[in-house]
Amino acid sequence: MAAFDLDFTLQQGEFTLAFSVKVEARALALFGASGSGKTSALEAVAGLRTPRRGTIAVNGRVLFDSERRLNTSARSRRTGYVPQDILLFPHLNVRENVVYGLREGNRPDLRVLVELLELSPLMDRGVGSLSGGERQRVAMARALYSGPDVLLFDEPLAAVDLPRRRRIVDALLGIRDELAVPLIYVTHLPEEAVTVADWALLIDNGRIAASGPPREVMPAD
Repeated sequence: MAAFDLDFTLQQGEFTLAFSVKVEARALALFGASGSGKTSALEAVAGLRTPRRGTIAVNGRVLFDSERRLNTSARSRRTGYVPQDILLFPHLNVRENVVYGLREGNRPDLRVLVELLELSPLMDRGVGSLSGGERQRVAMARALYSGPDVLLFDEPLAAVDLPRRRRIVDALLGIRDELAVPLIYVTHLPEEAVTVADWALLIDNGRIAASGPPREVMPAD
């Protein structure tokens, strides 16, 4: 379990995101329609957007506190961020992409990580030959091997076809349970939130409309 203490306001032009949750969970899902503020919330935790006010803390480590004028840089936040648009280095093979940007800190054994994400046959291949699902698993491995305190996923299955989704979800569950790395997971699919997360936030037009176990929060069909 990880302690998420997120209470901040983010202003983007005419749009205001008012975000407040304090919960312990292995995986926290941010669910809602496009434009509701899910990705903005994730980027605030990652340090890519600066809130107007508030605090951001994970497992007691304060990353942002407007009153104390504390704003830890994105690189120093120890977050593993996997955005919607996966950016792998085309001139590097899979192995080189996974270990790129290695920094000090705790990280899983590379052999364990490769086995968990089923990357062994791919390690010496160029990334230009990879499928969407394979690229997604490489991006997850790179984020994990950086030794993060929390993993941030922004719609990781949006560009993956249905047959590959189950395998990637299984990998996510392995990360959550076997490697004990907490997740914040953005999705617009109820079934993903129910499968991956043990706490969910329904975000609507910059506000948290509901908060609780995913099966209680997900809208009825």
